[in-house]
Amino acid sequence: MDIRTHIKKPTLLLDKAKCINNIKSMIDRAKRCNLTFRPHFKTHQAAEIGEWFRELGVDKIAVSSLQMAQYFAEHNWRDITVAMPVNLREMDTIDELAGKITLNILVESAESIHHLEAELNHKVNAYIKVDTGYHRTGIIADDTDSIQSLLNYIKASSQIKFKGFLAHSGQNYNASDTNEILKNHKECVLELNELKDVFRSQFPDLEVSLGDTPACSISDEFYGIDEIRPGNFVFYDMMQFVLGSCEENEIAVAMACPIIAKHANRNEIVIYGGGIHFSKEYLEADDEGTKLFGSLVNIKPDGWSPIMNGGFLAKLSQEHGIIKCNEDFFKEFQVGDLIGILPIHSCMTANLMGQYLTLEAETIKMMGK
Repeated sequence: MDIRTHIKKPTLLLDKAKCINNIKSMIDRAKRCNLTFRPHFKTHQAAEIGEWFRELGVDKIAVSSLQMAQYFAEHNWRDITVAMPVNLREMDTIDELAGKITLNILVESAESIHHLEAELNHKVNAYIKVDTGYHRTGIIADDTDSIQSLLNYIKASSQIKFKGFLAHSGQNYNASDTNEILKNHKECVLELNELKDVFRSQFPDLEVSLGDTPACSISDEFYGIDEIRPGNFVFYDMMQFVLGSCEENEIAVAMACPIIAKHANRNEIVIYGGGIHFSKEYLEADDEGTKLFGSLVNIKPDGWSPIMNGGFLAKLSQEHGIIKCNEDFFKEFQVGDLIGILPIHSCMTANLMGQYLTLEAETIKMMGK
């Protein structure tokens, strides 16, 4: 079978074998480090891919929204963490889910705790969201007074059970290399252990949950951490490859795009595939600020080639993508051919595309699609 015969427009190809190998590798790392493995399903958002995890023994997951939690609950996932601070306008959805599954939520404010206590009819587990350096959400790890204040409210609640502390080392996505990732990770683990020590006497069973693909992919140092929640590892992407989190041959998705025009006077190839397919995330390819929106591969009958030299995805508008290349690369492709692009951020690309085409020509749809 030639997968190319199934592609007419921008299509997100999924190599199932690579994907399952990525899952197995992360499961093995979690077992080796004596960690609970709670993969974040926001990357793939597909019930069928979720089954690949379940077949390998995974029974706990994380998601990024209550809608995603509802979707996976409908597909028989019974222990779900919504890894985003509570939205007070969705109390009815929280209560409905809490009546059906073990629901773990995030709090970082007294307002959230008060609303949960007042409006829920079913019990929930709550993590306090801790900021260990990313500065997106959460209470700074050494602000133990604020944390103790929240814990006092939780202890007084009849509907909320304190589960532990949850952190996301998002700063690792801005690291320059693996050494910086490991340094960030070591500091984060130390902060979380110090926090755990402060509150262990009040809550002997408290858990610490930590999630980011870069550190979870390269480190075996998780002393004091109870659970990991990586998500992007299931596919990986060019961002992870540049960071050193994965090898090129572990990237499990590639966009296949038709070539719709060529311009010899500027060595540019135009593809059908733009910001609404890839998102507009990019890497800076050099000190001059050259933007890389994706690396190029050749689409083959059974997958794709290693990264090709001589060109890169240099610009995106809504539907169009512009490949800048040298003369030899330019001559290699014709209008009507397919070309493949390894995405910068597979989570965003998958979310925009809404479905996958496996190399076996099976279509896998995501939630809501």
